[in-house]
Amino acid sequence: MPLTILTADREFDDAAAGPPPLPHEGREQWRRPYRPGPWRVGLAAVFLLLASFVLLSAMVIAMAGSAAGAATCVAIAAVMITGALRLLRMGVWVSQHGLRHTSFLSTSTLRWSQVASVRTRQQPVKLLGLPRTVQGQALVITTTRGAVLRALVTDHNSDFLGRKPAFDRAADAVEAWAAEHTAPRP
Repeated sequence: MPLTILTADREFDDAAAGPPPLPHEGREQWRRPYRPGPWRVGLAAVFLLLASFVLLSAMVIAMAGSAAGAATCVAIAAVMITGALRLLRMGVWVSQHGLRHTSFLSTSTLRWSQVASVRTRQQPVKLLGLPRTVQGQALVITTTRGAVLRALVTDHNSDFLGRKPAFDRAADAVEAWAAEHTAPRP
């Protein structure tokens, strides 16, 4: 008695759906040229887990009859969820419009016309964003005015700690976007 295998069905369905979109399609949309690292995802998961406990306590407090305490717990959980989502959103984003660096509290965007070069260089970098510095690689931007901006991504941040090949691929992808969209300077 032959049994159908789900993966075979899935392969047939994928082939019927058509070819996957090419990487160069949708260049006007902001995209991160790498996946978030395990440290960043793990920390966000811990924040979401704690937020679920705070929401559970809000429900218990609301059933006990204290609406003000429940509202306070819901507000704290909302801040924790927002923080976890913002933590996942941090990083470097590229599009045909420019380069965007999203940190926890701010976002800065440079048009490609303002970027002279994007390159990887050896320098002291922060370990997981903490004050301790170690020798590592960083992706830095030089503007058309000659200013060197702070490191966009490092091989010791929460996306690439312990993942050297992933850092190399991400740095190459951002450098390729910059080479494609910046005009050569005389």
